[in-house]
Amino acid sequence: MKKRIALASLLLVILNFNAANAQVIKGDSIFESLSAEPGNPVRGRAIVVSRQTGLCLLCHNGPFPEERFQGNLAPELKASVARLNAPQLRARIVNAAHFNPQTIMPAYYQTSHLNRVAPKFVGQTILNGQEIEDVIAFLTTLNDSN
Repeated sequence: MKKRIALASLLLVILNFNAANAQVIKGDSIFESLSAEPGNPVRGRAIVVSRQTGLCLLCHNGPFPEERFQGNLAPELKASVARLNAPQLRARIVNAAHFNPQTIMPAYYQTSHLNRVAPKFVGQTILNGQEIEDVIAFLTTLNDSN
């Protein structure tokens, strides 16, 4: 039983270490993908417009004519991503506060140094690595349509 616990603990440490490596911000970017699979822009769009998953439209607005009540607290998404490439977008989605400590944008892929996290969500990210890669894949399509 002790061997199982030790093995499980070791596995968790290894997994957490790998996740931490994928989040290293170098300059203004995270160059390493957060998933093994490439991002899917269709899934990414669904996450962005979802009021249960991404919650992006709570603050941002964008080219989503079917969505009512889009936010106006943050810049329009197309304008926000116009000057950013995929690694730069990844860094901002992972932890926007790294670039602006006063931001109200949540850190979508961080589990430490957070404020007012409900106990049942401690240790969890808002989006998983694949979901972030999907969102990035979608957001880069907004750049392509310029």
